[in-house]
Amino acid sequence: MVHQQSSQARLSPSGDTEDIVALLAPRLAHFAGVARTEHVTRAAQEMNVPQSTLSRALVRLEADLGVDLFVRRGRTLALTVAGRTFLGSVERALAEVERAAEEVRADADAATGKVAFGFLHTMGAETVPGLLHAFRADHPRVRFSLVQNYGEAMLERLRAGELDLCLTSPVPDAPDLVARRLDEQKLRLVVPADHPLAGRRRIRLAEAADETFVTLEPGYGLRRITDDLCKEASFRPRVAFEGEEAETLRGLVAAGLGVALLPPPAVPRPGVVELTVTAPRAAREIGVAWLAGRTDTPPVAAFKKFLLSRRGHLLPS
Repeated sequence: MVHQQSSQARLSPSGDTEDIVALLAPRLAHFAGVARTEHVTRAAQEMNVPQSTLSRALVRLEADLGVDLFVRRGRTLALTVAGRTFLGSVERALAEVERAAEEVRADADAATGKVAFGFLHTMGAETVPGLLHAFRADHPRVRFSLVQNYGEAMLERLRAGELDLCLTSPVPDAPDLVARRLDEQKLRLVVPADHPLAGRRRIRLAEAADETFVTLEPGYGLRRITDDLCKEASFRPRVAFEGEEAETLRGLVAAGLGVALLPPPAVPRPGVVELTVTAPRAAREIGVAWLAGRTDTPPVAAFKKFLLSRRGHLLPS
């Protein structure tokens, strides 16, 4: 094909890959259409674009690549060796783009779309399964990608676009996030069944000042709440073990390795006694958070509306 002078800058062999993709991507479908029909006029008709636009796109594509992709044979075009090599990769790339487009359209479908939903480990056994069961009564084909993690990790995944919504505690207060308080969960002081305090039903947290605590690791919301409550009770907890999951801590308590401030278990755990804390007020707020300014797909909007409708009765009674 005869090259025409292009006003656009030609790519250098050392150009960045992102620059190459940005420049070539709009022309790949034009190239594939002409390669399929071997005729510019016919390809222009099939793709519903002006023939002049198509011709210019091919000329610029060859100029940008620095190789001839076609040779003329009368009124038709034939691929060069370089053109055939390029076509194979272009067809695979276009097929992948089409597949990706179909996938994101499917995820956004109101009836069958997908919600990426994060939640705390402590909500995985009972709270979240109950929520999903109730939501799917009216949205039976909506799909979910579920992520269990601690609060800060989920907020980072929100910011990265990996999650649509998350249930977390404490309820975040950040300018790039929107958060709504949904419920409150009381915390209990969990002690071994043979502990001197096990015969009690209620306790002031200050009475546990001399106890050894097992807690979640720093960075977890429940760890921050534990530290704050102990500070309010005028002591700093002496921590012997740090873990990543509340039920593991309950097991450590059952083994006599310390006491812990924990939310109620989904199923009673043998070997421990759970005491109501009368002072200070021991509870954690549970909220839903999402990225500010992000446009919701229909399934995400529906699930968000459902969660907000559960304000005050999110948790199992």
